[in-house]
Amino acid sequence: GYKFRRHRSRASRVRQHVHCDSCYSRRCRARVEVSVCCAVIPCRLLCGAVFHLCKEEDHLLLCPNVRVPCLNAEFGCTVQLPRSSRAAHLQVCPASVVSCSMEWLRWLNDDTNPHNFRALQDNVMEEREAQGEPLDLAMALVDQSELYSRLKMKPLYPELTEAEEEEVKDEIKLFLTHTHYSFFNPPVVLQVKIDLLKLLIKEAQKQDKACAENKATEGDAATQNFPPPDTSKTGHAPWQEGVLERLRDELTPHEYNMYVVHHGRMLVAFGQVEACTPREKDFVYGSLEPIPVQTLRSFKVPVSYHYRRRVHLYDTASRAQSETRSVDTSDLEANEENVFADEAAATLLGYAEQEVMGHKISESKAADGLYVDIGTQTHSFRSAPFKAKTTLSDVMVDRPLELNLQLQAESVNSRHNRASSVFTFICGHTFHRREFATHFRNVHSDIQTCLSGWFEQRCPLAYLGCTYSQRRFHPSTHKATVTYNKQLRSFNLRPTLPGSSKAQRETGGPAGGGEDSLSSLPYEVLCHMASFLDSLSLSQLALVSQLMRQVCWSLLQDRGMVTLCWEKKTYSHGGAKWRAKPVWEFSHLFSSVDSWYMADIPPISAHLKVCPYYETSVQNERVPLPSMTENQGGSQERSSLVQHFMENRFKQ
Repeated sequence: GYKFRRHRSRASRVRQHVHCDSCYSRRCRARVEVSVCCAVIPCRLLCGAVFHLCKEEDHLLLCPNVRVPCLNAEFGCTVQLPRSSRAAHLQVCPASVVSCSMEWLRWLNDDTNPHNFRALQDNVMEEREAQGEPLDLAMALVDQSELYSRLKMKPLYPELTEAEEEEVKDEIKLFLTHTHYSFFNPPVVLQVKIDLLKLLIKEAQKQDKACAENKATEGDAATQNFPPPDTSKTGHAPWQEGVLERLRDELTPHEYNMYVVHHGRMLVAFGQVEACTPREKDFVYGSLEPIPVQTLRSFKVPVSYHYRRRVHLYDTASRAQSETRSVDTSDLEANEENVFADEAAATLLGYAEQEVMGHKISESKAADGLYVDIGTQTHSFRSAPFKAKTTLSDVMVDRPLELNLQLQAESVNSRHNRASSVFTFICGHTFHRREFATHFRNVHSDIQTCLSGWFEQRCPLAYLGCTYSQRRFHPSTHKATVTYNKQLRSFNLRPTLPGSSKAQRETGGPAGGGEDSLSSLPYEVLCHMASFLDSLSLSQLALVSQLMRQVCWSLLQDRGMVTLCWEKKTYSHGGAKWRAKPVWEFSHLFSSVDSWYMADIPPISAHLKVCPYYETSVQNERVPLPSMTENQGGSQERSSLVQHFMENRFKQ
């Protein structure tokens, strides 16, 4: 770095001579003298520089012919090259990679819209196994799987989530710490005490439940003369014996005092502490009287309060009298199947409400300084209760596959972006810097943005449920068709071999034997053949066999790229550290397509002749034209449409 170079330069200046310190001439003819001047020599690496001998060490820091590491050495590049070639090397450096940041939106289905494509999506999902998946359907299913994996159930349904034991202990410590800062706020202290008591009771119930589950093993313990475990002496509740001794060892002195302060009356009632504690013992309160809380009900509305929209709520005299009654849903005649809701539909709707409207469903809202609108909504799921880290993909793993997102994707705007929207998807693929322009042009500009209606055209009656679609464009330079790889989450080109049949593609050869004829070729021939493949084909060829992996490995330095893979290493003492590991791989770029041509297929109008959803309306009744009247004769002059409407206007 800079400090290192400055230190070297200062040290070399001490060793320099008086004349050499200020001499920069290539033709210096000064006489060589001790501590005054030294000989002039050329650069040993033949860069053309001439300098005094004492400046040779400093020249190596700037010499263009010195071999130095690549500028991306910290990112995995292992190339050693002359300093003058580092700028040109960046264009082909394997560590010079770019991550594609293309984003798009995909919303959930709107069943309230009468013009939605729900019928199309249901029919496409039924026929996708027989007829194959269209491009838009395959991409929508991959986006839905990614969305399910990042939607957590706990933020929407905290009441249906099980709290882990570690979380309960952390919440207890959090409440005890919070009480220290809100000790002089009686309403906050009272609420903290109530919440803390609930947590302690919950933990005690978990311990009792664990004891009940071990009843089956107690009989075996009794036969072995082992006494059953006494759970009444292991909890943290105020009524359990020895709770203060256990808390004194587990909590800090401050937390211990806060616990005793807020449970003083219960500890006295259960005989844990004495009502009058001597001074020589720990500092505790023997009795804690509650302080009256000033509630909102005791607040009187000012006379000057004239908020028109809410004033009638405070005027109890003019407000209509209401009556509290208990109602149920028995009149709905709902069976057991209708009681449970769909986890996917409810979760997607909850996240969409939070994003579009800015708040959760049935969220409490303060209308003014006196009243708060509290909304509640209950959910009944078959998979409830959920774990703390359960995602929607964990819940839907054994369910039949359904498409709950729209087939059409939208572009990202300033309001809905990756940082604020869960319905935003990103490409995220990594490419070499020289490959990124080709990827963005072919994949995102040519295919993805033109997918609905242009690149892949559907029947005009698709909204009624027609699943017919045709791909209108093919590469002009390759005999291939565009497909979508769901495992790689990327588009690719599948070659179309002339005279090949489906049976030959499945068996691997014309005879159906499935023999690998490529492996019998010489290694040099295989390397030469692999050099004509694109990066995506090389990445897939490397998975065929060990021989093909070695063939692809020979092209990795020239065609591959290196990225950093972060791994977390945990040590024996409990500490952890993240380390970056360089990984060599091929990108997912297929062969570059400079232009596309329209396929020689019938137009979409030809399909309408046989479309089962195209129903013609035949009119058999005769309809008179505007110029025709009942009393009109053959010799009468026909009136125009303008005259017809003008006559009707005068009649009115």
